[in-house]
Amino acid sequence: MHYRVRMRAIRRFTVRPVLPAPIAALGSLAGNLRWSWHPATQDVFAEVAPDAWAATHDPVHVLGSVSRERLEELAGDDGFLARLGQAEASLERYLAEDRWYQRQVADGPRAIAYFSPEFGITAVLPQYSGGLGILAGDHLKAASDLGVPIVGVGLLYRHGYFSQALSREGWQQESYPLLDPDELPITALREPDGTPATISIAQPGDRDLVARIWVARVGRVPLLMLDTAVEGAPDHHVAVTDRLYGGNSEHRLRQELLLGVGGVRALRAYSRLTGAPVPEVYHTNEGHAGFQGLERIRELTVDAAGPRLDIDAALEVCRASTVFTTHTPVPAGIDRFPRTLIEQYFASDGATPGVPLDRVLALGAESYPGGDPGVFNMAVMGFRLAQRANGVSQLHGHVSREMFHGLWPAFDEAEVPITSITNGVHAPTWVAREFQQLVAELGADPDGDPAEFAQAIDTAPSRRMWELKRAMRERLVLDARDRLRASWRKRGAAEAELGWIDDALDPDVLTIGFARRVPSYKRLTLMLRDPARLKRLLLDPERPIQLVVAGKAHPADDGGKKLIQDLVRFADDPEVRHRIVFLPNYDIAMALPLYPGCDVWLNNPLRPYEACGTSGMKAALNGGLNLSILDGWWDEWFDGDNGWAIPSADGLDDPDKRDDLEAAALYDLVEREIAPRFYDRDADGLPIRWLEMVRHTLVSLAPKVLATRMVRDYVTELYAPAATSGRALDDGFAAAIDLAAWKARVAAGWHAVRVEHVESSGPGDAAEVGAELSVRAFVALGDLRPADVAVQLVSGRAVGEDEIADPTYTALSAVESYEGGRVCFAGGITLDRSGAFGYTVRVVPQEEHLASVAELGLVATA
Repeated sequence: MHYRVRMRAIRRFTVRPVLPAPIAALGSLAGNLRWSWHPATQDVFAEVAPDAWAATHDPVHVLGSVSRERLEELAGDDGFLARLGQAEASLERYLAEDRWYQRQVADGPRAIAYFSPEFGITAVLPQYSGGLGILAGDHLKAASDLGVPIVGVGLLYRHGYFSQALSREGWQQESYPLLDPDELPITALREPDGTPATISIAQPGDRDLVARIWVARVGRVPLLMLDTAVEGAPDHHVAVTDRLYGGNSEHRLRQELLLGVGGVRALRAYSRLTGAPVPEVYHTNEGHAGFQGLERIRELTVDAAGPRLDIDAALEVCRASTVFTTHTPVPAGIDRFPRTLIEQYFASDGATPGVPLDRVLALGAESYPGGDPGVFNMAVMGFRLAQRANGVSQLHGHVSREMFHGLWPAFDEAEVPITSITNGVHAPTWVAREFQQLVAELGADPDGDPAEFAQAIDTAPSRRMWELKRAMRERLVLDARDRLRASWRKRGAAEAELGWIDDALDPDVLTIGFARRVPSYKRLTLMLRDPARLKRLLLDPERPIQLVVAGKAHPADDGGKKLIQDLVRFADDPEVRHRIVFLPNYDIAMALPLYPGCDVWLNNPLRPYEACGTSGMKAALNGGLNLSILDGWWDEWFDGDNGWAIPSADGLDDPDKRDDLEAAALYDLVEREIAPRFYDRDADGLPIRWLEMVRHTLVSLAPKVLATRMVRDYVTELYAPAATSGRALDDGFAAAIDLAAWKARVAAGWHAVRVEHVESSGPGDAAEVGAELSVRAFVALGDLRPADVAVQLVSGRAVGEDEIADPTYTALSAVESYEGGRVCFAGGITLDRSGAFGYTVRVVPQEEHLASVAELGLVATA
C-alpha cells in the first residue's frame, strides 16, 4: 500500500504573473470589480483561459493560472487585442464620464462614507453572509453607475463567513477556507515610502490593535477593508478579523470598534494618501458601525486641527451629517453589549480617548420603559448619533417606528423620526445576460421612463420570452445537477450511487425557488408542513412542480441546522429527489443562475419579520413571479396581478395553527392557481396567461426594484439634506455651538411649558363643510421665548375615544404676550371634509437646524 505524504510549506506567498505589454490592460480590468457586472469584460477573461474561467469566474485566478506561452500567444492575437482594447476603453469611459449625480445633483455631498459589516459584491470576494451584505454590495454598484461619490468602509475577514457542506445525515457542516489577500481583487493602501498604511486603536490593558487597509475598486467606488492579520501582531489581535459574525460578545465588540473607529481612521488615511475628499455624510448601514460617531466626536473635541469643540457641540456636528439605516424588525437582531464591557473599552485611555465614558454609555443606554439598564444597545446609539434614520421598506419603517417608539414616547408612531427607503437590486449583476439582451433589443430601459419601458416590454414576442425562460431554466437544472453531485460525493456517496442525478429536475417543469439565510422566522420548512400534500404536488402526472432550495444557518444556530436537516431528509427520499433538491453553500455564484431559472420565487416569513427582502426582486427582473407572504417589499408593491400573496394568519397566538393555515394556503395557491396557469398552453404550446403575468410583473416592478432607484432616493431624501445640515454646522462651528446651547436651554426649561387654555370660535356642534374654525391658545413658556417653540393646531377625524386619526398640523402665530412668560397664539383652519372631527393644541421645540419636531422628544399638549 502506498501513502501520499503532504509536505507543509514553512512560508507561503503569491507569485503574480508578468503580463506582456500588449495585454497589460488585463491587470487593470481584473483589478476593478466592474467586471462582475460587465459581460464584455467577462468574455475577455473567458477567452484567456476558458476552463479556468468556467471553474472560478475569477479574473485574478485566471491570470495566475495561464502559462507564459499562452500570455505571449494572446499578446500576438490581433482579434483578442481588439476585444481587450474595447473592454479597456469601456472601463476608462465608465470611470471618467459624468453620470446622473454629476448632471442632476447640484451641490451634493462631495463624498459619502458608507459603513457596513459585510459587502456582497462577487463570489470571489466572500465578505458577506446574506441579505445585508448583498444589499450593501448592490448599493455600491448602483452608486458607481450613477456617479454618486460613495466610499465603502468594511472589514476584510480572512475566512469570510463559512463554506457549507452536508453530512451523510444532512446536518450542516462548516469550514473556513483561508483567504489570501494577494489572491483577491484588492490592493494594499500604501504610504509614500511603500510601506502598508495602517490604523491603530487602543485596547484595555493590551497593545494597540493594528490593522492594514485594503482597497477594492467597485467601478468608480473605492471600498476600504481593514485587516488585523498584521505581521508581529498577537494571535488574539489577528483573530479580530478572522470571520464574519463569529466569536463571543467581546470578539464582536472588537470587530465593531474596528469597523466604526478604525473605519473613520482608515478614511482619513485614504484621503491623506490619495487626495480623495473627506466625506461630508456618514451612512451607518445597521448598528454594527455605530462607533464611527464616537471617533468623529473625538476628532472634534480632542484631535481637532482647528478650534476644539465641547462634547455637546461636537455631537450636533456629527448628528447633522449622519444617516442611520436599521435593517432588523426584531429586538433579537440588534447587537447589545454588557455595559461593563463598554466601560472596559471606552475608559479614559480607551478606543476614543477624551470622549467621556458617561456620555458614551448614555448614547447606548436603553433609558426607556422596558429597557435593560445593564446593556449597551448599538441600534439605540445609532439613532442618537444620527439626525436622519430609515427602515428598508414602508412596512419596516412602520415596524421600526413602533419598535423604537420608546426613544420618542411623547409622539405618535407616525411622527417618530424614522422614514423608509425600500431596498433595490443591481440589475446588471442579477439579470441574466439573455434577458438583458432582450430588454436592450426592445429599447426598454428600466431606469428610464416607466411608460416607455412598459410600451417596449409589451412588444416582446411571446415565443421569444418563453424560449428564453426555458433556456434559463435548463441552465439552472444543469448547474443544480453539478452541485447536487458534488454535495453527494462530499456526503460519502460513491459515483455508482448517483446515476439518478442525471434525471434530477426537468427544464420543462414548473420550477419554484427558495434561497435565503435560515433563521426560524423565514420558515424554510413551511413547505413540509403537510409532506403528503407536497409529494402530490411534486409528482402530479399532469402538472408537476419542482423545488430548488438553498440556504445557510448561522454556525451557532442548531435550530436552523435542524430545519435544513429536515428539508434535506425529505429531499433525499428516492420517490421525490428528482423533484426537490437542497443545494449547499448558497452564495452569489449559485444565485446568478438560480434567479433566472426559477418561474416562481417563494418567500414565506412570519409577518412582519422580513424587513424588506430582495431575492424576489431579482427573480422578478428575470421574468419570475413571486409567491410570498405580504411582508417587506411585497407588502408594498404586490398589486394582485404581478404574482400571488399567501394569506397571513399573523393575528393568531398559536404558532402551530398559524403555520398550518399559511401552509395550506400556500399549497392551495400552487395547486389551484399557479400550476394550472403555467401548464395552460395555447395551440402553439405557449402559456399565454402566464406570459401576460410575466409582462405585467416586469412593467409594474422593474422600475421600482432597482438599486439605482434606491440610491437616488438616498441621495435626494437623506444624503443631500444631511450634507446641507452638516455644512451649516461645520462652517466655523458657531451654529453648532449655538444649537447645542439652545437644546440645553430648551431641555432645562421645558418643565414650565404648558397649554393653559384654548378658546375657539366658528362652527358649533353641527358644523358644515367650508366653515372656518378659529383658535386662540394661551401657552405658558416659562423662561423660553416664542421663537423657541412651534404651537400647532392638531386636527383631523375623531375616532374611538376621541383620538385624532391622520392628523394635520397647522401653525398658530404668537399674537400677544403677558407677564410671567404667557403668550397667546392664534390661527385657524377651514373644515374641508364631513364626519366626526376633533382638534387639540400642542407645543413642540422649534429651531432651524432640527430635522424633525420629535428630535428632542419634547411636547406639551392641551
